Amino acid sequence: MVTSVEKLPGNKVKIRFEAEADVFEQSVQKAYLKLRGRVQIPGFRKGKAPRRLIENMYGETFFYDEALETLFPDAYETAVKEHDLTVVDRPSVDVEQMESGKPLIFTAEVFVYPQVQLGKYKGLKVQKEERPVTDEDIDRQVQAAREKVSRMLDIEEGPVEQGDVVTLDYAGTVDGVAFEGGAAQDQQLTIGSDQFIPGFEEQMVGMSVGEERDLNVAFPAEYHAEELAGKDAVFHVKVHAVQRKELPDVDDDFVRDVSEFDTVDAYKADIRATLEAEAAAQVKAAFENACVEAAVEQATLEIPQPMVERRIDGMVRDFEMRLMYQGMNMETFLQYSGQTEQTLRERYQEQALARAKAEVVLDAIAKAEGFEPTEEEIDAEIQSYADNRKQSLEEIKKTLSESDNEYFADAAKVAKVVALLTESAVQ
Repeated sequence: MVTSVEKLPGNKVKIRFEAEADVFEQSVQKAYLKLRGRVQIPGFRKGKAPRRLIENMYGETFFYDEALETLFPDAYETAVKEHDLTVVDRPSVDVEQMESGKPLIFTAEVFVYPQVQLGKYKGLKVQKEERPVTDEDIDRQVQAAREKVSRMLDIEEGPVEQGDVVTLDYAGTVDGVAFEGGAAQDQQLTIGSDQFIPGFEEQMVGMSVGEERDLNVAFPAEYHAEELAGKDAVFHVKVHAVQRKELPDVDDDFVRDVSEFDTVDAYKADIRATLEAEAAAQVKAAFENACVEAAVEQATLEIPQPMVERRIDGMVRDFEMRLMYQGMNMETFLQYSGQTEQTLRERYQEQALARAKAEVVLDAIAKAEGFEPTEEEIDAEIQSYADNRKQSLEEIKKTLSESDNEYFADAAKVAKVVALLTESAVQ
């Protein structure tokens, strides 16, 4: 089998194959042996008809497609290795010559891993964003803890306030006529949650248990029910019950209830330390991403669309998994969001392209620098994974496949490149 490669635009190559006539004949014979059992010829038991008789009845080319499928996989794999190609998609095959007694000639066009012309990647000017932890950040964490241990009190007297949970009946009319979906009984509503149309909740402030009131509101101009959009409406409401959240005071007793600490100062100091560690990790990740983006901007490359599509496939799978954790499937999400799978994929296009570019550029820098991860560096990546799973390094390493080990080795190599970019960056 003689092969040659022609480079095409857009990170594509055309591989030309030429097989001697006797090689093609052997493939046709293999195709006959494989397919003869499916052919029924009068006068012969199934699978016993001679090849020439089948070809006379169905045409000389009857076995040709199967012959090409038999011959192609090994020929293609050999050509890819021989010409040192890194393919990123399935090939598109076109036959130029396929006749008995003549060489078989065909081509395969396929996308290959993109070539990169690296620009400057050391000493890049990248600004590191600082994220100081403020007293307000700590107060928000304390407030969240107060919310978790709060309790709801029944308010039998006094006016409704912002944040109260009200149980009410309501019945709405437009021009004095009731409309579909405009009435409910024993409905619970948190005042200030903006669950109802503008003006509804605000007018309930000051009401009390047992009180009835007409609320005058206007539906938004872009309301989902077109027949109500922009219309003035009157809702007659009656308050049945009011509940109010009671938050604990921030004192040492509260701290002992919600944490392992004994004093407010110790509790807040721990919150600050945790937030500062999280902020430092976020700053580090953001700075690393900015350095990678800067290196990509300096490089010249073109990403084949199949590489982008594969990353989109992974992003869609991740999104579908998150939906499952929320008790929803993709079909339901698309129905309620008014999207299609195609529009969802289009949303990920830009992000997937950026990821593909980053991966290719980082790989090119690693090759340019001759980076190869050490066993210690690979173990460090595995250790990080083991820590997240609360297992030991040894336990995890026992379960790793060859592809898993390759993944961690690649992650360690990428980490070396990112370290080079960040350590050489100029503020």
